[in-house]
Amino acid sequence: MNRQVEPAATEPLRWLDRAENVRKVYCSVWVVCALLLVVEPFIDKHGETDIEHLFGFHGFYGLVACVALVLAAKLLRRVLMRPENYYDDR
Repeated sequence: MNRQVEPAATEPLRWLDRAENVRKVYCSVWVVCALLLVVEPFIDKHGETDIEHLFGFHGFYGLVACVALVLAAKLLRRVLMRPENYYDDR
């Protein structure tokens, strides 16, 4: 997390090139997630099914969907990947 990427010599130093700013963004995302989790019981949900009314369901569902997409992408990469010189051999 503390790895700082060195910009090219000709580029000016940007806001997210500094490790402390990246840490601020990272912590801010965690704070926003925590606030949304605290506020969730007070929101009137109009779900189609009963499971949608469970505490934290939408966050958990999003996590599972994201993990499933990453795993599907890894599988597709193995299926669709070609050798580096695939087009040179023709």
